Amino acid sequence: MAHVLDNPAWNALVSGNKQLAHGSEQVKFFAADVSPFIGFEAPANQAFEALRALVPADRRLGVISRVALETPARWQLVQQMQVYQLVLEQPVARLLGESELVPLAPEHVPAMLALTRRTNPGPFFSNTAAFGHYLGVFDGEELVAMAGQRLHPAPYAEISAVCTHPDYVGRGYASHLLRYQAQRIQAAGGIPFLHVKTDNAAAIKVYRALGFAVRAEMSISIVQQGPE
Repeated sequence: MAHVLDNPAWNALVSGNKQLAHGSEQVKFFAADVSPFIGFEAPANQAFEALRALVPADRRLGVISRVALETPARWQLVQQMQVYQLVLEQPVARLLGESELVPLAPEHVPAMLALTRRTNPGPFFSNTAAFGHYLGVFDGEELVAMAGQRLHPAPYAEISAVCTHPDYVGRGYASHLLRYQAQRIQAAGGIPFLHVKTDNAAAIKVYRALGFAVRAEMSISIVQQGPE
């Protein structure tokens, strides 16, 4: 039987993120201002054909899979990247000093967009915060670090958008935010996981130090509709 994290977007869209799901019985996806990810129960050609009728032709979409996606007819591969999928099975040590972490609200979205544009932690759009649980660290009025939650293929919950302003790297903000998010997920009965590019050695080192272990290597394919 396939592991729920082998097809994380589909399993999120039919469980923990179903309130954000659009699509049909064959294919589900998030709104364009939330996330590019789509999920197929099985990425068959007929599912991609169904998708053509559901999304604009110029929208770029992300597919997360255990093996590299074979681009179906009438679709084109824009980008493909390899990531590690890491899972935290062990309890997280008690967090101290969490008072500096600020829950991020709709009025913080411009600052969140500015920080993610500068640090590029992955796709982040005007309504990505709808996934919830975003917290940040401020220096005065400036947001200098943040992390939140994205895919929720229950009982797993993905920690995402972990980023720190370049001028504030080395102060432990990322580890602090990661630890808080992991504790929060575990306290709710969930299991934290995340994705990181296979060549991001610095981030992988931080995640391993916190107890995350590689479960699998995954492929993320960015696709777009091709000509008829």
